[in-house]
Amino acid sequence: MSENSPTVTTTTTRPTFILVDGHSLAFRSYFAFAKGRDGGLRTKTGIPTSVCFGFLKSLLEVMATQQPQAMAIAFDLGLPTFRHEADDTYKADRPGTPEDFVPDLKNLHELLEGFNLPIYTAPGYEADDVLGTLAQKATAEGYKVKILTGDRDLFQLVDPEKEITVLNFSPDALKRSTNSITEVSTEQVKERLGVLPTQVVDFKALCGDKSDNIPGVRGIGEKTAVQLLSTYGSLDGVYKALNEIKGATQKKLAEGKEDAAKSQFLAKIVVDVPLEVNLEDCKLVGFDESLLIPILEKLEFTRFLSQINDLQLRFGGTVVETPKTETSAIETTNFEDDDIAFYTAEETQAIQQNQPASPIQPRIINTEAKLIELVQILQQFTNPETPVAWDTETSALEPRDAALVGIGCCWGTETDASAYIPLAHTKGENLNQDIVLAALRPILESADYPKTFQNAKFDRLVFLVQGINLTGVVFDPMLASYVLNPDTSHNLTDLTQRYLGLTIQNYVDLVPKGKTIADINISAVANYCCLQVYATFQLVAKLREELAKTPNLDKLLREVEQPLESVLATVEYTGVRINSAYLHELSQQLEIDLAKLQEQATELAGEKFNLGSPKQLSYILFEKLGLSTKYSRKIQTGYSTDAATLEKLQEVDDTGFVNAIIEYRTLSKLKSTYVDALPALVRPDTQRVHTDFNQTATSTGRLSSSNPNLQNIPIRTAFSRQIRKAFLPESGWLMAAADYSQIELRILAHLSQEPLLVQAYQQNEDIHTVTAKLVFEKEDVNSDERRIAKTINFGVIYGMGSLKFSRSTGIDKNVANEFIKRFNERYAKIFAYLEGVKKQAISLGYVETILGRRRYFDFTNNSLRKLKGSKPEDIDLSKLKNLGPYDAGLLRSAANAPIQGSSADIIKIAMVQIHEVLKKYQARLLLQVHDELVFEVPPQEWAELQPQIKSVMENAVKLSVPLVVDVRAGENWMETK
Repeated sequence: MSENSPTVTTTTTRPTFILVDGHSLAFRSYFAFAKGRDGGLRTKTGIPTSVCFGFLKSLLEVMATQQPQAMAIAFDLGLPTFRHEADDTYKADRPGTPEDFVPDLKNLHELLEGFNLPIYTAPGYEADDVLGTLAQKATAEGYKVKILTGDRDLFQLVDPEKEITVLNFSPDALKRSTNSITEVSTEQVKERLGVLPTQVVDFKALCGDKSDNIPGVRGIGEKTAVQLLSTYGSLDGVYKALNEIKGATQKKLAEGKEDAAKSQFLAKIVVDVPLEVNLEDCKLVGFDESLLIPILEKLEFTRFLSQINDLQLRFGGTVVETPKTETSAIETTNFEDDDIAFYTAEETQAIQQNQPASPIQPRIINTEAKLIELVQILQQFTNPETPVAWDTETSALEPRDAALVGIGCCWGTETDASAYIPLAHTKGENLNQDIVLAALRPILESADYPKTFQNAKFDRLVFLVQGINLTGVVFDPMLASYVLNPDTSHNLTDLTQRYLGLTIQNYVDLVPKGKTIADINISAVANYCCLQVYATFQLVAKLREELAKTPNLDKLLREVEQPLESVLATVEYTGVRINSAYLHELSQQLEIDLAKLQEQATELAGEKFNLGSPKQLSYILFEKLGLSTKYSRKIQTGYSTDAATLEKLQEVDDTGFVNAIIEYRTLSKLKSTYVDALPALVRPDTQRVHTDFNQTATSTGRLSSSNPNLQNIPIRTAFSRQIRKAFLPESGWLMAAADYSQIELRILAHLSQEPLLVQAYQQNEDIHTVTAKLVFEKEDVNSDERRIAKTINFGVIYGMGSLKFSRSTGIDKNVANEFIKRFNERYAKIFAYLEGVKKQAISLGYVETILGRRRYFDFTNNSLRKLKGSKPEDIDLSKLKNLGPYDAGLLRSAANAPIQGSSADIIKIAMVQIHEVLKKYQARLLLQVHDELVFEVPPQEWAELQPQIKSVMENAVKLSVPLVVDVRAGENWMETK
């Protein structure tokens, strides 16, 4: 063609690439259906489906209107990113994730994989960064990109030249009959924010973003930010022209320059994340129906199942049969009210013929003749390798308040090897409870008949209330699962699915709100209960097979966790007496003390304010008193007034105001948490508080307690110790406490074999004085120096750094750093041991206690992940840089886990052994509080029992250093200290 030939313009339509902001759409899907729908959409078996349904509904709507050729979804990992490392307050005020969102999100990932849609994440980055990076890659390969999100942060990616737009859905985008997804280009960004896409980052740098805790420039709002950017073009332009800007705005900008720069950094989306992406994988080419259909069936998406061919075509696949000529429900994607109702909690029922046949046909024992026959069958099973599985059905979760509605048992895998005994159903034929318990007592109370229960402690308590002392429980799947991996789920539904591939019915699907299991017909409960015992029976062999792979864990279950279950049940059943009258007096005294503190704080502030209001307190601290905000962090209501902030402000406040606030908060918390709460928890029938001990709740092996949490009864201050005075023994008895002395440091000495530490304990020296001499490098040390050494000794176990050490002791940070350096040099084997444990966590993915209890660690940092499987001795921790707070925290936890876990193991062994000792006495174990056991003892038994308790605890496990236990008695718990 010659230069003079006319120009020919050709227009090529670029293919469309849809990028999806996964978490944004998932959360909107959840809340669209969770509100007003009894917790959201669920399947018949209780699986939450709000996220999956709403997400798929939105995708289909977008696909119908946009006709994309490629699609990818980006998700956050839920872990700290480079932004959190730069500012630990970033997104700190986001609300917690709803409990049922997590399993729904997990199912969503399965669903998306079933549709053959690629999912991208990047450690250290947010989904926004992944989306920005994918958008640049896609446009470079000839796509026009549309980003589906509800977040206007992504408006900064809009680029008309590259054909990048945002498909923005409003909060009501998923409501019925609402099409609220709108395409946002440059004009719409300007219309909505008042700035261009290229100015969005600087806009946020100036006015901030409360939802993400991006501070912006204090006092600069959106309107002013728009005016500044309209005039000066950019943040850089604003500050170059700062002298031209007049009045208060100039002052605010000058004072907020640092915050503006930080906010700009936080707001800017990274578009060059190191992602390994092949965009060919993102093309819509259909899906494998054999993979997708089971997922849709699990979610009970029967409407989508009926339109599987339409779905296949929509996702770029082909079908063998001719598609329907009429417009399909999938194609229109205008889901009407009946579509939504189809998935509500009450109406999401699976089609009966699609349900798998039940593997059991329970025997319903509703006559004495059938009961006699059942007893004869059960008497045949005495092999502990195949224990009979049992379960109780009750009308309430508190055993003392519950009616025993029925009992189930299973003795084999045959369809008729299970039975249900109805005792207290409101309809149908029940057996007399006294007759049933009399017939079963010889079996239930005999160790000759081995038994297995899921969560045996609950059933043991149920039987205790009925006068049955359950004996012969040899296996609890919940405890076995906990020993195998404490961080997995241990409920029967999940265990059954995980190990047996069997789905069992949930209680919430069987029993409607406002009803109890007694109101449900007997045959339905029989099937429900017997499926549970059928699963429990089979789990014994499966879990024992897993335990056999790690003999130490098998031994831990058999010798520690399993026998401990009956000990905890006895402790819970016993309860502890509370002096409610004394607590009432204490509460009145607290009211007076709090009023005085309120008056003192008001006087110091110069005006009345609500001490319980963080917003008002923030105003007093940072505006009225003029304390520096550098000690705090920006939040939605102003500046944080949390405990960490007050601790820092305490050092610079010479008015006494901060001290008054700290004391007010401390006393107020004691009053609400314990002084006023404990009397309300006293049972009228026993006049005691009965806490629940949680045996499978922690990662370390420690016990926790709830309803109420007695493990956190404070002791540090004089007033908090008075709360322990309210805990009483049986009338006329003594309260006794046995407490391990420095058990974690002794365990550290044993594990590290540090000669100085081992020698100090073997020679009964004061370890804190020994450490003080080493770090202060002198022989004569005073009490303050010993206190500082004590802080180092205990702090090193938890990975305490110089900053925290400095704050805890009040010494200069540089001095604190030098002390820790000396500690590591003087106690070289301690340092080497802790480093070695970290290397083991990286190499093996777990660490172990003295008894072999494991805690697993899953790191997110790529450099750590790549080292898994390496020899620990080949790992150089000094070369691991920029781990981020999450992985750094995991490494600290890994170093501590063997120590804390061994401490838990030791006191558990002591509890089991003491339980046997107490069988010869009237004395009772009342509480376990970390390293302390609390008893009530008749005075005449104390002299004989005291040395036995001390001996058992000190010899529970043999270490290379002695365990030392202090045992004391008094009229109440406070007097045992």
